[in-house]
Amino acid sequence: MPISFAIRGDYIQLDQLLKAANLVDSGGAAHAAVEAGQVKVDGKVEMRKRAKLRPGQRVSFGGTEIRLSA
Repeated sequence: MPISFAIRGDYIQLDQLLKAANLVDSGGAAHAAVEAGQVKVDGKVEMRKRAKLRPGQRVSFGGTEIRLSA
């Protein structure tokens, strides 16, 4: 079951999203997960820790899918 996550402003950075959605305990853990290729954005592995994510995009990590909304 996907999680809906509302962002404030135009975008949220990938590392910040992982922390805000409680999928990781720290920014360092978020960076490690991205570096290890464990995070997908719109079905593709995302290697940029600070990728700017916008409403309508989907993020998958650890069996959880997050759908971003405004």
